[in-house]
Amino acid sequence: MAAVNRTVARFPACFPHRQTATMTQRSVMISLVTVVAGLALGACAGTTAEPRSVELPPLAGASTASAVPEATAAATATAAPETAEPTTPAAAPVTESAAAPVVVRKTVTATQRIPYSTRRVNDPNLAKGTEKVRTAGVNGVRTVTYEVTYTDGTETARKVVRSVVTKQPVTRVVAVGTKTVKKCDPNYSGCVPIASDVDCAGGSGNGPAYVRGPVRVIGTDIYDLDRDGDGIACDG
Repeated sequence: MAAVNRTVARFPACFPHRQTATMTQRSVMISLVTVVAGLALGACAGTTAEPRSVELPPLAGASTASAVPEATAAATATAAPETAEPTTPAAAPVTESAAAPVVVRKTVTATQRIPYSTRRVNDPNLAKGTEKVRTAGVNGVRTVTYEVTYTDGTETARKVVRSVVTKQPVTRVVAVGTKTVKKCDPNYSGCVPIASDVDCAGGSGNGPAYVRGPVRVIGTDIYDLDRDGDGIACDG
């Protein structure tokens, strides 16, 4: 009752006839004070008081609307905020690993040309400075077997497994003449060299070429070797 009297004294406008306040009005005040005190204690303890409906007798000349909903709204406003649930980060998408390369090995056979060589031999029956092929050269053949590796259709390695000469090459033989052949002037029978001038050996001429007679003149005596005109040169 002391608390009710203090409330009435604090809010005189609400109780203009406080001296004549009825017992009903005082009961209403006691109920309101009890509700507010319960809410305050709940807030201090960290909990929200369960709102309760309180049946209050109607006040004379006052509105019949209950003040309890306002108190309930105030109590709800002081409720502790909800704690947010921790979020779990989304798992990273799993990427499929790259497909393994396709490796294929095959056996491949190929042929290679073996070049022939050339051998030169001296031939005394051939005039010096001349050559003649005695044996024609022929290329040989080598057969090679490989192991070829393909990765995703592309050749990436090649290894020789076997190598065999399936055809031997034939050496080319060339004869080289070594025989010395004198060049003789066709105007004489017997070899008179061809030169800018020819004299009889042992005579007074100065060459540069010389011939030992006798030789027969069968054409024109271009070197003037037949001094007596008998057709026989260098006979003296």
